[in-house]
Amino acid sequence: MNKTVELVKLWGDYEEKNPGCNLDDFFRHQLMAKAADEKKATPDWQLRPGINGKLMILIRRIGKYHMVYSNKALEGTGLDQIEEFGILATIFNQVNPIKSEAIYNNIIELSSGTNMLNRLKKRELITEYEDIDDKRIKRLKLTALGEETLGKAKVRVVEVARMMTSALSEEDKQLCFQLLNPVSEKFDGTFQKFKSKSFDEIFEAMIK
Repeated sequence: MNKTVELVKLWGDYEEKNPGCNLDDFFRHQLMAKAADEKKATPDWQLRPGINGKLMILIRRIGKYHMVYSNKALEGTGLDQIEEFGILATIFNQVNPIKSEAIYNNIIELSSGTNMLNRLKKRELITEYEDIDDKRIKRLKLTALGEETLGKAKVRVVEVARMMTSALSEEDKQLCFQLLNPVSEKFDGTFQKFKSKSFDEIFEAMIK
Protein backbone atom coordinates (compact mmCIF):
# COMPACT_ATOMS: atom_id res chain seq x y z
CA MET A 1 0.00 0.00 0.00
CA ASN A 2 1.22 3.51 -0.80
CA LYS A 3 2.52 5.11 2.41
CA THR A 4 0.40 8.23 1.94
CA VAL A 5 -2.72 6.12 1.43
CA GLU A 6 -1.81 4.05 4.51
CA LEU A 7 -1.37 7.20 6.61
CA VAL A 8 -4.72 8.62 5.46
CA LYS A 9 -6.43 5.31 6.26
CA LEU A 10 -4.90 5.22 9.75
CA TRP A 11 -6.03 8.78 10.36
CA GLY A 12 -9.53 8.00 9.10
CA ASP A 13 -9.87 4.98 11.38
CA TYR A 14 -8.62 6.98 14.38
CA GLU A 15 -10.84 9.99 13.66
CA GLU A 16 -13.90 7.76 13.35
CA LYS A 17 -13.27 6.26 16.81
CA ASN A 18 -12.22 9.60 18.37
CA PRO A 19 -14.46 12.45 17.12
CA GLY A 20 -13.02 15.88 17.80
CA CYS A 21 -9.44 14.65 17.90
CA ASN A 22 -6.56 16.53 16.30
CA LEU A 23 -3.30 15.56 14.62
CA ASP A 24 -1.33 15.82 17.88
CA ASP A 25 -3.67 13.24 19.44
CA PHE A 26 -3.30 10.99 16.39
CA PHE A 27 0.49 11.03 16.37
CA ARG A 28 0.66 10.38 20.12
CA HIS A 29 -1.66 7.42 19.58
CA GLN A 30 0.62 6.05 16.87
CA LEU A 31 3.66 6.35 19.13
CA MET A 32 1.84 4.54 21.92
CA ALA A 33 0.75 1.79 19.55
CA LYS A 34 4.32 1.30 18.39
CA ALA A 35 5.56 1.12 21.99
CA ALA A 36 2.90 -1.48 22.80
CA ASP A 37 4.01 -3.62 19.85
CA GLU A 38 7.62 -3.52 21.08
CA LYS A 39 6.68 -4.52 24.64
CA LYS A 40 8.82 -7.41 25.84
CA ALA A 41 7.45 -10.38 27.75
CA THR A 42 8.24 -10.38 31.48
CA PRO A 43 8.21 -13.47 33.72
CA ASP A 44 5.19 -13.56 36.05
CA TRP A 45 7.35 -13.69 39.19
CA GLN A 46 9.05 -10.34 38.48
CA LEU A 47 7.85 -7.04 39.90
CA ARG A 48 6.31 -5.20 36.98
CA PRO A 49 5.57 -1.48 37.38
CA GLY A 50 2.64 0.07 35.58
CA ILE A 51 3.05 2.77 32.97
CA ASN A 52 3.37 5.48 35.66
CA GLY A 53 6.14 3.57 37.39
CA LYS A 54 7.91 2.79 34.12
CA LEU A 55 7.91 6.44 33.15
CA MET A 56 9.30 7.54 36.53
CA ILE A 57 11.99 4.84 36.42
CA LEU A 58 12.99 5.97 32.94
CA ILE A 59 13.18 9.64 33.94
CA ARG A 60 15.11 8.80 37.11
CA ARG A 61 17.65 6.64 35.25
CA ILE A 62 18.22 9.34 32.64
CA GLY A 63 18.60 11.88 35.46
CA LYS A 64 21.19 9.73 37.21
CA TYR A 65 23.19 9.24 34.02
CA HIS A 66 23.06 12.98 33.46
CA MET A 67 24.35 13.72 36.96
CA VAL A 68 27.18 11.18 36.74
CA TYR A 69 28.45 12.42 33.38
CA SER A 70 27.91 16.08 34.22
CA ASN A 71 30.04 15.80 37.37
CA LYS A 72 32.74 14.03 35.37
CA ALA A 73 32.63 16.69 32.64
CA LEU A 74 32.98 19.49 35.21
CA GLU A 75 36.36 18.22 36.39
CA GLY A 76 38.93 20.97 35.93
CA THR A 77 36.35 23.76 35.52
CA GLY A 78 36.43 24.90 39.15
CA LEU A 79 33.10 23.27 39.98
CA ASP A 80 32.65 19.94 41.75
CA GLN A 81 29.07 19.03 40.87
CA ILE A 82 26.23 19.95 38.55
CA GLU A 83 24.24 21.50 41.43
CA GLU A 84 26.95 24.13 41.81
CA PHE A 85 26.57 25.01 38.16
CA GLY A 86 22.82 25.35 38.68
CA ILE A 87 23.34 27.71 41.61
CA LEU A 88 25.78 29.91 39.68
CA ALA A 89 23.50 29.95 36.62
CA THR A 90 20.54 30.98 38.79
CA ILE A 91 22.48 33.83 40.39
CA PHE A 92 23.60 35.00 36.96
CA ASN A 93 20.20 34.70 35.25
CA GLN A 94 18.08 36.10 38.06
CA VAL A 95 20.48 39.03 38.54
CA ASN A 96 21.51 38.84 42.18
CA PRO A 97 18.70 36.88 43.89
CA ILE A 98 18.36 36.32 47.63
CA LYS A 99 19.76 33.07 49.04
CA SER A 100 16.47 31.20 49.32
CA GLU A 101 15.56 31.99 45.69
CA ALA A 102 18.84 30.56 44.42
CA ILE A 103 18.46 27.46 46.58
CA TYR A 104 14.80 26.60 45.99
CA ASN A 105 15.05 27.36 42.25
CA ASN A 106 17.44 24.38 42.10
CA ILE A 107 15.17 22.14 44.25
CA ILE A 108 17.72 21.82 47.05
CA GLU A 109 17.05 21.61 50.78
CA LEU A 110 17.72 24.91 52.55
CA SER A 111 20.47 23.50 54.79
CA SER A 112 22.27 21.75 51.91
CA GLY A 113 21.90 24.80 49.69
CA THR A 114 23.27 27.11 52.38
CA ASN A 115 26.32 24.85 52.81
CA MET A 116 26.85 24.88 49.05
CA LEU A 117 26.66 28.67 48.93
CA ASN A 118 29.20 28.88 51.77
CA ARG A 119 31.60 26.62 49.83
CA LEU A 120 31.20 28.70 46.68
CA LYS A 121 31.82 31.84 48.71
CA LYS A 122 35.02 30.36 50.22
CA ARG A 123 36.24 29.56 46.72
CA GLU A 124 35.54 33.22 45.83
CA LEU A 125 33.02 32.32 43.12
CA ILE A 126 30.21 34.31 44.72
CA THR A 127 29.82 37.17 47.15
CA GLU A 128 26.88 38.53 49.11
CA TYR A 129 25.74 42.03 49.99
CA GLU A 130 22.89 43.75 51.81
CA ASP A 131 19.74 44.58 49.89
CA ILE A 132 19.39 48.32 49.34
CA ASP A 133 15.77 48.44 50.55
CA ASP A 134 15.94 45.84 53.30
CA LYS A 135 19.21 45.45 55.23
CA ARG A 136 18.02 42.12 56.66
CA ILE A 137 18.14 40.53 53.21
CA LYS A 138 21.37 39.23 51.71
CA ARG A 139 21.67 39.13 47.93
CA LEU A 140 24.09 36.99 45.93
CA LYS A 141 26.40 38.06 43.14
CA LEU A 142 28.96 36.27 40.99
CA THR A 143 32.54 37.43 41.31
CA ALA A 144 34.71 37.90 38.24
CA LEU A 145 36.14 34.44 38.93
CA GLY A 146 32.60 33.10 39.30
CA GLU A 147 31.56 34.44 35.88
CA GLU A 148 34.70 33.01 34.30
CA THR A 149 34.09 29.62 35.94
CA LEU A 150 30.44 29.63 34.86
CA GLY A 151 31.50 30.28 31.27
CA LYS A 152 33.95 27.37 31.28
CA ALA A 153 31.46 25.03 32.91
CA LYS A 154 28.69 25.97 30.48
CA VAL A 155 30.70 24.57 27.57
CA ARG A 156 30.95 21.21 29.31
CA VAL A 157 27.33 21.18 30.44
CA VAL A 158 26.17 21.84 26.88
CA GLU A 159 28.34 18.96 25.66
CA VAL A 160 26.79 16.61 28.21
CA ALA A 161 23.26 17.64 27.18
CA ARG A 162 24.16 17.06 23.54
CA MET A 163 25.58 13.62 24.36
CA MET A 164 22.58 12.62 26.49
CA THR A 165 20.07 13.49 23.76
CA SER A 166 22.10 12.30 20.77
CA ALA A 167 19.82 9.27 20.26
CA LEU A 168 16.86 11.57 19.51
CA SER A 169 16.04 13.60 16.43
CA GLU A 170 15.31 17.30 16.82
CA GLU A 171 11.62 16.54 16.29
CA ASP A 172 11.70 13.88 19.03
CA LYS A 173 13.36 16.33 21.42
CA GLN A 174 10.65 18.91 20.79
CA LEU A 175 7.97 16.28 21.33
CA CYS A 176 9.56 15.07 24.59
CA PHE A 177 9.74 18.64 25.86
CA GLN A 178 6.13 19.30 24.86
CA LEU A 179 4.91 16.18 26.65
CA LEU A 180 6.95 16.48 29.86
CA ASN A 181 7.01 20.24 30.43
CA PRO A 182 3.45 20.28 31.87
CA VAL A 183 4.62 17.85 34.58
CA SER A 184 7.42 20.20 35.59
CA GLU A 185 5.11 23.21 35.48
CA LYS A 186 2.60 21.47 37.76
CA PHE A 187 5.23 20.94 40.44
CA ASP A 188 7.03 24.29 40.10
CA GLY A 189 7.07 26.07 43.45
CA THR A 190 5.76 23.09 45.41
CA PHE A 191 9.13 22.08 46.89
CA GLN A 192 9.08 24.93 49.39
CA LYS A 193 5.29 25.12 49.65
CA PHE A 194 4.90 21.49 50.75
CA LYS A 195 8.04 21.27 52.87
CA SER A 196 6.14 20.72 56.14
CA LYS A 197 3.33 18.62 54.61
CA SER A 198 2.98 14.84 54.79
CA PHE A 199 2.99 12.84 51.57
CA ASP A 200 -0.72 12.09 51.93
CA GLU A 201 -1.46 15.83 52.11
CA ILE A 202 0.76 16.50 49.09
CA PHE A 203 -0.84 13.66 47.14
CA GLU A 204 -4.34 14.94 47.84
CA ALA A 205 -3.40 18.47 46.79
CA MET A 206 -1.60 17.46 43.59
CA ILE A 207 -3.83 14.68 42.30
CA LYS A 208 -6.89 16.92 41.95
